[in-house]
Amino acid sequence: MAELQSLEDLGGAVGTAAPEAPVHVQKLDSQGRAYATGKRKDAVARVWVKPGTGKIVVNKKDYAAYFARPVLQMILQQPIMLTQRAGQYDIMVTVTGGGLSGQAGAVRHGISKALTYYEPELRAILKKNGFLTRDSRVVERKKFGRAKARRSFQFSKR
Repeated sequence: MAELQSLEDLGGAVGTAAPEAPVHVQKLDSQGRAYATGKRKDAVARVWVKPGTGKIVVNKKDYAAYFARPVLQMILQQPIMLTQRAGQYDIMVTVTGGGLSGQAGAVRHGISKALTYYEPELRAILKKNGFLTRDSRVVERKKFGRAKARRSFQFSKR
């Protein structure tokens, strides 16, 4: 066996290869849809994505009728607009729990995850913008001996 004179010789002798990036595969159900669950506060959204005309249905209603405030509609469309996939997918959502703001965040999280299951190459851009991270902030529970979670009862000297 030849003697090694430097680290360059070691690289050639061992035959090290650059580590390959993990290969993400498409996750589809039997009907060709990508399914994901999104969560935010107390809201849970179940999202199905399939190729289509861009129709978004939330709890059997058009998303604009369900989320009447324009800010909530904008939150819903963020992952679609960011990835430039407007009008390419039909999205069907069932969402329960929480209020409208939490539900909109849950739907956004679910759409982002479902898009990555359908098109794994979109993962990098969605992750960079923070759409795949579950916002874990929830309401703090009320403690006994307190008016709310942290607020004390009013002090009375007499």
